[in-house]
Amino acid sequence: MVYRLIIPVILLFTFSKISGQLPPVFNPAKSSLVRSANLSRKYLTAERMIWMSDSSDRYVVNAGSILIPGIGQADLNSGGYFSLISRKDILPGIILDFGHEIQGGIEFVTTRGIAKEGNKVRVRFGESVSETMSEIGKDGAINDHAMRDFVVTLPWLGRLEVGNSGFRFVRIDLVEPDSKIEFKEISAILNYREIPYVGSFKCNDERLNKIWMTGAYTVHLNMQDYLWDGVKRDRLVWIGDMHPEVMTINSVFGYNDVVPKSLDLIRNLTPLPGWMNGISSYSMWWVLIQRDWYNYQGDLEYLKKQQ
Repeated sequence: MVYRLIIPVILLFTFSKISGQLPPVFNPAKSSLVRSANLSRKYLTAERMIWMSDSSDRYVVNAGSILIPGIGQADLNSGGYFSLISRKDILPGIILDFGHEIQGGIEFVTTRGIAKEGNKVRVRFGESVSETMSEIGKDGAINDHAMRDFVVTLPWLGRLEVGNSGFRFVRIDLVEPDSKIEFKEISAILNYREIPYVGSFKCNDERLNKIWMTGAYTVHLNMQDYLWDGVKRDRLVWIGDMHPEVMTINSVFGYNDVVPKSLDLIRNLTPLPGWMNGISSYSMWWVLIQRDWYNYQGDLEYLKKQQ
């Protein structure tokens, strides 16, 4: 009897792990309602705090603790973590630097050392420090495409993930007077395709080496569910922009299904006699990408499906 119970459990676990199917409580007939993503998530600890509104330790308390790597789990401890404390005329804030541009959001883990209601913070993502200091509507600062400036209510003794943008820096401010929020952890959430860099470039000029890596990594960040033209804006599949991206993928990453998936998306969104993305030359770029994709990847079966 023991063997009869163990063997089916092992087989079920093995099949589920290999196929990535939903748990058995879900009706298999509804699989068409499920969307999967080939993305990995990593949680990054800030490398440094580069600005705080107050250095007296009265309104920004235990700031260094937020630079300690976390585990993403709230617990019953409190009192020794990073806290922001506001007064009637003082709304404190900080700016964290996560070291590199990423595509994703932010994770907050709070303690019980805060009120159960009214725990609001203003979050501002930025590719630069000055951007986190900007106000929407001034000096080109916008919330178009990806929200980079918003107010959110944090849970008491809980965990919350918010945001979906391109950023390196995050500014966090209290927005309500006479309040206190204690943070156990604040982590950036990196969403990306976990793929190897099979192509490389190296020369005796280190600046050129860094430029090459920046270009390769920029395309890597744009390889989300579809191949975007930018992780902050426009976050769309623009066929004209796709051509240099696809050539980078061919040279750096090799075959990746984000390319045919994105080509098919634009084809399906553009019934004849329409122009792809509403631009006549972009329809021609679609053809050129098909040619280059075949020349590099030899994917004749995919090419046949386009005819």
